[in-house]
Amino acid sequence: MTTDLPTLRKTIEDALRHYQPEQSATSQSLIDAMRYASLGGGKRIRPMLVCATCTGLGGSLADALAPACAVEYIHAYSLIHDDLPAMDDDELRHGLPSTHVKFGEATAILAGDGLQSLAFDTLANAPNVAPAIRLRTVQLLSRAIGWEGMVGGQSFDLEATGKRLSLTELQTLHAAKTGALIKVAVQIGAVFAGTEQTQPEAFVLLSEFADRLGLAFQVIDDVLDVTQSTEVLGKPAGSDGKAGKSTFPGLLGVEPAQEMAEALLAEALPMLSRIGLQHNQLAELANLAIVRDH
Repeated sequence: MTTDLPTLRKTIEDALRHYQPEQSATSQSLIDAMRYASLGGGKRIRPMLVCATCTGLGGSLADALAPACAVEYIHAYSLIHDDLPAMDDDELRHGLPSTHVKFGEATAILAGDGLQSLAFDTLANAPNVAPAIRLRTVQLLSRAIGWEGMVGGQSFDLEATGKRLSLTELQTLHAAKTGALIKVAVQIGAVFAGTEQTQPEAFVLLSEFADRLGLAFQVIDDVLDVTQSTEVLGKPAGSDGKAGKSTFPGLLGVEPAQEMAEALLAEALPMLSRIGLQHNQLAELANLAIVRDH
């Protein structure tokens, strides 16, 4: 990791705090739960992708921070709901008690709802950009996390529990559940840089890059779930297998799954070189997303 990426991550951490309320006269426990879930850890890959894409295309980091926070608030909300007893029933996240364990199930559900609302409020009020940019990114984000994307993927995941999916089915599941938010993070960064209108070919290449990155990210998640400990992961190890879920190592084996992720990365990176980005942070983030231990 270069010195640029840690600085970017620190800037994003500060922005995540800035855009969130600290106090509420009516629901302080809700605010506390929202902040606990969104500020208590995580790799910040998705908001960093927003910022790295925007600045790599010549956009402003200051302009990218609001949409980056919006994407991370959505990610935090999804993890809260993912951990609930009705979903994956996980009691640990980022090495800490899951939000429903810390605050109770009802408050956790509401905290997820609150973070989703906060995400769209933050995006819709992003400073220094035209209303058309805000509207376009609201459309992209809502589609990415809705019934066609993240939520639909979670539903598919629940319905597939206990079944053996084909590789194609598993790829379809995770393109929605995991990949859609990673893809839209890159797309939003490009829209805030003005690229969708001025360089449509670059926008398509970035979308294809993000498709491959999102799938590779999930493949590595599955590999780490069976090769690393709970202490390293910060969440329960082996939980997918215990829950009867299909995984890439389960279908392919650990080493072939690792090779699949590396092949996806090898396909993705040359797409960036065709765009002519102003720095290599997107490539660095892609490598970090695949070469990791948690």
